[in-house]
Amino acid sequence: MYGLTALELARIQFGFTVSFHILFPAITIGLACFLAFLEARWLYTKDTVYRTLYQFWIKIFALNFGMGVVSGLVMAYEFGTNWSGFSQFAGSVTGPLLTYEVLTAFFLEAGFLGVMLFGWNRVGPGLHFFSTVMVALGTMISSTWILASNSWMHTPAGYVIVAGKVVPTDWLEVIFNPSFPYRLAHMVIAALLSTALFVAASSAWQLLHERAVPAARKMLSMALWMVLIAAPIQAVVGDAHGLNTLEHQPAKIAAMEGHWNTAAKDDKGGFPLIVFGIPDMEREETRYAIEIPRLGSLILTHSLDGQIRGLKDFPKEDRPNATVLFFTFRIMVGLGVAMILFGLLGWVLRRNGALYRSKAFLRLAVLMGPAGLIALLAGWMTTEIGRQPWVVYGLLRTHDAVSAHAAGPVALSLALFVVIYFVCFGVGIRYMLKLASAGPAPDAHPHEEPSYGPGSVVPAAIAAASTPNPMAPHGQRES
Repeated sequence: MYGLTALELARIQFGFTVSFHILFPAITIGLACFLAFLEARWLYTKDTVYRTLYQFWIKIFALNFGMGVVSGLVMAYEFGTNWSGFSQFAGSVTGPLLTYEVLTAFFLEAGFLGVMLFGWNRVGPGLHFFSTVMVALGTMISSTWILASNSWMHTPAGYVIVAGKVVPTDWLEVIFNPSFPYRLAHMVIAALLSTALFVAASSAWQLLHERAVPAARKMLSMALWMVLIAAPIQAVVGDAHGLNTLEHQPAKIAAMEGHWNTAAKDDKGGFPLIVFGIPDMEREETRYAIEIPRLGSLILTHSLDGQIRGLKDFPKEDRPNATVLFFTFRIMVGLGVAMILFGLLGWVLRRNGALYRSKAFLRLAVLMGPAGLIALLAGWMTTEIGRQPWVVYGLLRTHDAVSAHAAGPVALSLALFVVIYFVCFGVGIRYMLKLASAGPAPDAHPHEEPSYGPGSVVPAAIAAASTPNPMAPHGQRES
C-alpha cells in the first residue's frame, strides 16, 4: 500500500484502532464518576433534577461502554498478529498486568453494571448507589493497570533480561515505575476534563434550543465547575510529567521543543521557547522558528539559565520524529490553555449572573465540546510517537517487535479496519451525539423505572460486557 512496509502498516493499524478505543474509556471514566455524583446528590437532596440527569446520562454511558469493550477486543488480538516480537520479549510483564485488570476492574464493572443499569426500582437505593460507585471504581482500577503497563514500556524497572526476554524481579517496581504516577494522574484528569466539556456542550445545546432548561442549567453548572478546577490542576500535573520525561526520555523533550543544539557549558543564557516552527529532520533544524528568549528554560527546567540536550546529541537512529511531536504537543497544550480560559470565563459570567443568558458563551461551550478528546489524542500521540524508535524504551526497538508479515496482508486488514470502524463506530458515535443533543426528558413520572425498550443501547452494553476489555498498553493516556 503506497510503498509502505509491513512495519509502517502495522504501526498505522495499531495507531488507528487505539485512537478510536482511547476515546471511549475516557468518556466511560468521566461519566461513571459523574453518575456516581448525580446519584449521591439525589440521595442527599431528593431534588428530582439529579435523578432526571442520571437517567439521561446512563443511556449515553451504556452506549459508550459497549463501544469501548468492542474496540478494545481488536487490540488484544493485534498483539499476537502484528506484534509477536513484543509479546515474546515483554509478555511476562504486560500479560500479567492486563490479566490483573480483567480480574479486578473488569469483573468489578461487570458484576455491578446490571444492577446499575436495571436496578433503579428493583433494589434499595443504598445498593443501587453502591453499584454505581463500584462501576466508577472499576473504571479507575482499569486505568491504573493499563497505565502501569504503558508506563513500564516508557520507563522499565524491576526486571532482568534472561535469554533475550524480560523477567520480572520486583513487581512493585514494575507497577510503580518512575513515570507511572504522572501518567496515571494525567490520564484520569484528562478523562474528567473531556467528559466535563462533553457534558457542558450538551447542556449548552439544550439551553440554546430552550430544552429541559432546569436540568440543562444544572449540568452546565456542574461541568463548568469541573473545568474550572481540573484544567489548572492538569497544567500542574503536566509540568511535573514534563520534568519526569526530561529525566527519563530527554530525546522526546528535545523533539517536542524543536531544539537541535545543546548550549555550551559556559553559556548561561538559557534556551528559548519555540512558539512556532517546522522541525526538519533532514536538515536538522527548526525552520521559520518564532522564539521567546529564555522561556523554554523557565518552563522546562524552572530556571532562566537551565539547559536541555539538543536532538543532535542523540544518534539519528534514536531520534523520534520531531516534525510530528512538535505539533501534537502544541495542539495539546494550546487546547489545555483554552480550557483554563474557558473555565475562567464561565466563572466570571457566573459571578455576573449572565452564565445562562450569554448566547455567545453557550455557542463557545458547544464548540469546546470535542476539545478534551482532541487534546487527549494529541497527548497520546506525543507520548507514543515520542517513545520511538523503541517499543520498550531502551530495550526493544519497534522493528524488532513487529511480526514477520508481508505488507499485503497487513494492508488488507488495515483497509478492512478503516471501513468497519468508520461504519460501526461512526453509527454509534452519531447515535450518542443524537442522544446528547436530545436532552433529558421531563421528570413526569418520578417513581417509574427508566424505560429500556427494544433496541435500547443498555441491553447492548450488557451483552458487550460479557467479554473482557483489555485496553492496549499503547493506549495511554497521557494523555
